[in-house]
Amino acid sequence: MNKSHGVEYTDESYAITARAVKFDWTDVPLQYIPNDWYATHFWNVMHLVLPEGERAMADVFARALTLIDDRRLHEEVVGFVGQETTHAASHESFRDYLRTHGVDVDPVLTRIGYAVDVVFGDHGLRGRAGRAWLHERLGIYAAAEHFTAVVGEWLLDNAEFDRIGVDPTMLDLLRWHGAEELEHRNVAFDAYQYVDGGYFRRVRTAVIASAGLALLWFTTASHLYRDRVATPAPTRRGYFSGRARTPWPLAFARASRRHLIPGLSFLFVQLALYVRPGFHPSSMGNIDKAVRYLALSPAAVAAQQ
Repeated sequence: MNKSHGVEYTDESYAITARAVKFDWTDVPLQYIPNDWYATHFWNVMHLVLPEGERAMADVFARALTLIDDRRLHEEVVGFVGQETTHAASHESFRDYLRTHGVDVDPVLTRIGYAVDVVFGDHGLRGRAGRAWLHERLGIYAAAEHFTAVVGEWLLDNAEFDRIGVDPTMLDLLRWHGAEELEHRNVAFDAYQYVDGGYFRRVRTAVIASAGLALLWFTTASHLYRDRVATPAPTRRGYFSGRARTPWPLAFARASRRHLIPGLSFLFVQLALYVRPGFHPSSMGNIDKAVRYLALSPAAVAAQQ
């Protein structure tokens, strides 16, 4: 699929299809990572930021379909768009659950809405400018997909979540999403390479994507961590207990040391790997772990039935 410099990548061939998963949050505690508020809120960012971002990304790649003549890549992009749309809906369901239980999500939604609709919207551009902006957004989202794929692999590999007893329904959501990100890890990159393939645009958009993701992730997690004040619902295990006493940078470092979230070096290492001239997502870890998890995921299995 990678048409950069006239070379097609054909080593991995997976049928990318959306799985109609559903999650029941009824018995999920709002502090689903035991004894760590910051780690819980760090992963809550996925529920708040990703739905709008993934729908916008799906829209951009759907627009690019008219530029992709390769049958296999076209099929993969269609499946990719379907998976990203399903991811958005699944995380949005827990966002509603957070709002119902007093979590202040509106400032976050305002920020992500501005980023998606104003900063990275299509701006009504047409002709040459419209094509150039489409290529730029393809590059940005392809880079963002690299980061979500490696985070997905991190989630699949992280045995600490099992050891400390992260809520199984939430853990299935995180790992199901991570497994699908790993499953379609090549698609966004190959689509960008097919439509554009410019190396300097790839580097530039990778820097933009990594900086944007880091800014959104840390500001959102710190907002949730600082402002967790509300009256607990009577049926919930204690979630809100007043304002956080530990400053969020220290809480981040502690959660990272406990292997509950990726460390800060993770971002820079992956950015350096992505901008290497010969990089391709297939050079990441074994994709079989994603395929295996998707065959066993309670939500994915239920969707098949």
